[in-house]
Amino acid sequence: MTVKLGIIGGSGLYDFAEMQEKEWLPRNEGPFGLPSDEILFGKINETEVFFLPRHGRNHVYSPTTVPYKANIDALKRLGCNVLISISAVGSLREDLTPGMFVIVDQFIDRTFAREKTFFDKEVVAHVSMAQPICTSTAKMVMKAAKSLSIQTVFGGTYLAMEGPQFSSYAESQLYRSWGCDVIGMTNMPEAKLAREAEMRYTSVAMVTDFDCWHENEGNVEVTDIIKVLHENASNAKLLIKAFVENYKKDCSQEIIDGIDNVLDTAIITQNFSEETLINCGLDAIASRIINAGK
Repeated sequence: MTVKLGIIGGSGLYDFAEMQEKEWLPRNEGPFGLPSDEILFGKINETEVFFLPRHGRNHVYSPTTVPYKANIDALKRLGCNVLISISAVGSLREDLTPGMFVIVDQFIDRTFAREKTFFDKEVVAHVSMAQPICTSTAKMVMKAAKSLSIQTVFGGTYLAMEGPQFSSYAESQLYRSWGCDVIGMTNMPEAKLAREAEMRYTSVAMVTDFDCWHENEGNVEVTDIIKVLHENASNAKLLIKAFVENYKKDCSQEIIDGIDNVLDTAIITQNFSEETLINCGLDAIASRIINAGK
């Protein structure tokens, strides 16, 4: 598979200067509005990479107002088929300390004020989120982390809260009792939308704090989070670079897991046409199906 990598940078990660042949692409409005910012195009070892700061370069979008649909649509239109999300999270476990990375493999979605599907007009689809990330890509990211000796844990459940306020003590304890490992505000509906777009999504969560459950730690403060994020940002960029450099040899055979054609078994609407998909703004999201019908 020819890789076009999309990177969504979370809090503290607003640029990716390590790429070659860099160029900020125009911020074009699509059927779902404007993406968060211009998209930075560049190359790493001849692999095309597209970097989008989730909150905008000046961090102007809250977790609720991030234009998730526009972001995924914009990256899909550029041909991205592998998507790595980098996010700041709070830890809900004693052994996941600030500075560590967690490669998330499950989610609990507690957000409630966001649009969560592309398929809400005329065409309805129900994609499976049983395995919400691309395991093959996640394993390659983990391999890259090990090669750099970045303290990283493979697997963990991400509790997505609405925000922008941090948790209450009662909420933090509740999420711990559910077996959640980290808590954040942005991977949902991002992961769901990426799956609908048939993109291989992997989440790298950067631990910045202990939320507010830990008796020996203070309450979450933005200043403390930013300090840890700045320390983690360089590691995150090194991780992406190492992942890209090793991707071709790690992915020597075709990956067959259903992500690339998930819409074949997800669309429940009968007798829809390619024109209907286009009129619904799905010309990029459902491009494979549209092209197959021509």
